[in-house]
Amino acid sequence: MRAAVVKKTGGPEAVEVLEVPLPEPGPLEVRIKVAAAALNPADAAVWAGVFRSSEEVEYTGLGLDAAGTVDAVGTGVALEVGTPVIAFDAPVLRSTKAQAEYLVTDVHSIAPAPEGMDLTLAATIPLNAMTASLALDHLPLRPRDTVLVTGAGGAVGGYAVELARTRGVRIVAQGRPEDEEFLRGRGATWFVSRDEELSEAVRRFVPDGVDGVDGVLDAAAVGAPALAAVRDGGVFVSVRGDVLPAPERGVAVRLTTAGPEATRLSYLSALAEVGVLTPRVAQVYPLSQAAEAHARLARGGLRGRIVLVP
Repeated sequence: MRAAVVKKTGGPEAVEVLEVPLPEPGPLEVRIKVAAAALNPADAAVWAGVFRSSEEVEYTGLGLDAAGTVDAVGTGVALEVGTPVIAFDAPVLRSTKAQAEYLVTDVHSIAPAPEGMDLTLAATIPLNAMTASLALDHLPLRPRDTVLVTGAGGAVGGYAVELARTRGVRIVAQGRPEDEEFLRGRGATWFVSRDEELSEAVRRFVPDGVDGVDGVLDAAAVGAPALAAVRDGGVFVSVRGDVLPAPERGVAVRLTTAGPEATRLSYLSALAEVGVLTPRVAQVYPLSQAAEAHARLARGGLRGRIVLVP
């Protein structure tokens, strides 16, 4: 089979498409015939050398998100061949991953694909929606509390706005000016441009006598300026450990990292199926053009995910 891999680290030009052995599923594993695989910043971290294996390996696979159909199952798996699924293949350093013609992953890493949804769209759900959902769980917000979502126009931030709406909280969404209409349509109560001074802008919307929002989901890795928008004793949650600010004023600072969780992934897939979550695809590339797709990822500026199609 063909797979996008990295032999040596560098820039996106380090990405190659190689012919590699077809993987076989072991106990409690599933092989998926991949229909689409999304690109994420974690992929860039692999080819840039941020993640390094402790072992000598010939190549490292790319891709955490996939959508496709069950092709083969290992012992202990009661799934029919041909079942449409989405997968969050969380282990970063493996020889082949989601950006390939076939993916073998743990049965706990998959969920039914949203019925009726194009698998190219479905492939963008797992990592980003899981991260948004877990981050919100780290924010003990009650209905009518106020949460600030930075980078709300991005993949994690967009899902966070839609999921926060289901929890009955008031949402201050930060993004580019051109994101405002989309974010208000997806549930944002208020909008703040990323060109504004954040903590001052946010305080326009908090009730009199409350000095800041109850919580922040920092999807854009803003760090300390976003922490400054939280009231004393509130909660700050980041999705990146390298930009965690130091706690102050009794504000709890927490980090979210997503892992395989089949029940949560199934729930998020169901929300996408009924239109609560809005998957977005920016560009589609054939697997043969994986290096070009990763180069586009590196340039940034897109709304929605880049997707590879075998």
